[in-house]
Amino acid sequence: MPRAPAARERLLGRLYAEAPARFFAGCTDETTAAEFAKCAPQARERVLASAEAACLGRFDLLGYRDLCFGDPVDWLLDPVSGRRSSLAHWSAIDPTDFGAVGDCKVIWELNRHQFLVTLGMAYRATGDERYADAFTGVVREWGRANPPGRGINWASSLEVSLRLMSWCWALSLFHKSPRVTPDTVADVVAQLANHAAHVERYLSHHFSPNTHLTGEALGLFHAGVLFPELKSAARWRALGQAILEQEISRQVASDGVYFEQSTGYQRYTIEIYLHYLVLAGRNGVAVSKAVGDSLQRMLDVLLALRRPDGGLPAIGDADGGGLLPRVPRGRDDVRGVFATAAVVFERSDYAWAAEGMQPEALWLLGPTAVAAFGALRRVPPARPSRAFPTGGYVVMRSGWRSDAHHLVLDVGPLGGPDGAPHGHADLLSVQVSAFGEPWIVDPGTYCYCADRDFRDYFRGSGAHATAQVDGQGQAEPAGPFAWHQRPQARLRRFVSTPEFDFADGSHDGYRRLADPVVHRRRVAFVRSPGYWVLVDDLIGSSEHDVRVRFPLAPVEVSAEPGGWLRAAGRGGRGLLLRAFARVPLQTRVATGSRLPLEGWVSPDYGQRVPAPVVSFGSVSQLPLRIVTLLLPVAHRGQPVPQVRPWLDADGDPCGLSFGSRQQSLRFGSDAFSLEVP
Repeated sequence: MPRAPAARERLLGRLYAEAPARFFAGCTDETTAAEFAKCAPQARERVLASAEAACLGRFDLLGYRDLCFGDPVDWLLDPVSGRRSSLAHWSAIDPTDFGAVGDCKVIWELNRHQFLVTLGMAYRATGDERYADAFTGVVREWGRANPPGRGINWASSLEVSLRLMSWCWALSLFHKSPRVTPDTVADVVAQLANHAAHVERYLSHHFSPNTHLTGEALGLFHAGVLFPELKSAARWRALGQAILEQEISRQVASDGVYFEQSTGYQRYTIEIYLHYLVLAGRNGVAVSKAVGDSLQRMLDVLLALRRPDGGLPAIGDADGGGLLPRVPRGRDDVRGVFATAAVVFERSDYAWAAEGMQPEALWLLGPTAVAAFGALRRVPPARPSRAFPTGGYVVMRSGWRSDAHHLVLDVGPLGGPDGAPHGHADLLSVQVSAFGEPWIVDPGTYCYCADRDFRDYFRGSGAHATAQVDGQGQAEPAGPFAWHQRPQARLRRFVSTPEFDFADGSHDGYRRLADPVVHRRRVAFVRSPGYWVLVDDLIGSSEHDVRVRFPLAPVEVSAEPGGWLRAAGRGGRGLLLRAFARVPLQTRVATGSRLPLEGWVSPDYGQRVPAPVVSFGSVSQLPLRIVTLLLPVAHRGQPVPQVRPWLDADGDPCGLSFGSRQQSLRFGSDAFSLEVP
């Protein structure tokens, strides 16, 4: 940052005159606020409420509400645990040491300063200078309390980069406020230069070369295009662009699945690359066609995985983090992503998934995006069911209505290649929605470092809708962000017809046992009348304790005659579960248990609630087959059906016959057939 007054004035003059043309159109267009009030009045009110709370020192972060970090704000405090980190050099601080620093996620979420963008949006909406005063006060106080390189807020280059981007947004949103003086702007730009230099020096090439690295690259690209007068700007821009162009092919499979096997981080990566595309376009920077193609494949995966109720199913870790602008909405709500992508790529199916124009697209792309979005026909994709064999997802869907049936089968590996830090031991797990309502669910994440037992539970096999052998998981945790093994799954076959969908997969996670065991799962979805059959084969040569588990959303579960279980949801609808095997099966329902840990789901980071988990199992000589029928029912009083298993020569079920529907399923070692007399 130039120090001479004349040089500083020239820099600031160019910043005020030229920056609006270099940054996001919605952030710099003076008419955005009026359009925001017109097209998203409820979101506007939520933004204003968040801005008011921030002025009072109250913050909603991750899954926590109304957090207070003191007055003045203590930038090193985790108010949930009451622990406070030190101002030691960042390299001497272990962010995962909960006893020393508390939950680094909570500290970092505040220090990303994304609430400054909320203040800026509120300022644009109201012209209230209190928001500008709050912005200048935060930047001044933060710089004094966090000297360069000192403390936990410099310990992650990604966090430094996210704060850099927040300040870029805030400067643009407040650039016409008289309270934001040239001295303030000069101070912010100087701090931004320190941030960019730190990110450049400590890029995550070796530790967490995932969204950490691409998020850091995006921050460098921001600094390079918004402040070209800085002496390192051209290098930052080129380096950021080079990383983003290179990493998308490394981190994204050819079918569009993100390599960490996490829908939360898939969404995060999509946001990073959407920002890159938009910002590059504003600055005339050429982007390779491969980036746009890969990005659309990633969006197509999210579109297929999207539940009928519009939510994104949880797979792998998710901590609620995201990019700007932050419009308050649920963790699984991806409408803002699809609205932006619909305009950028002129895609009618993305517009359909967005369910209308969303404010994120407005603030990123400007008021012209409203008309561009409105010109798109909103049409769902043509294919309801899809397989992504390279990345490892299978989606079975009855249609695109909000009351459709929907199943996701995870047949990919355990996370990415570098220790799988955000992967879960959930191979061959399923998630099921019936009549648009989630029933069988992924348990979520809950925490990273705050509670080791719950961290291992929520990412372990026993918390997911898959099979567990001898009480062990498919892999053993090696700390909060690593595993001792990285088992692989493979999709052996996928068939989709007008009558049924069928998938066949297996994994090697239990080959490490003294008696190696292979788990093979076949899933059939019969479109009419609409039900699933899961065929789990546990292949080994000794006696084992085998349990097939189904974690449910927080619903009521009751026993019915004949070994059936009924899960009851809203509106009287429900899901019937029944398991068949050649040996007697023990049926168990656990909710909110601590010894052992089971029966919990996490709706957001830091939050957990009791929810039933159903298990069918036996201690038996292998091989063993367990067949589970998942039958949606429209009414609470609907009786259980008459179902008879077909048995093979060994006594294992090889089919199911529905007496009342005159419909039979047959499944042999490799074959599958549906018979309708």
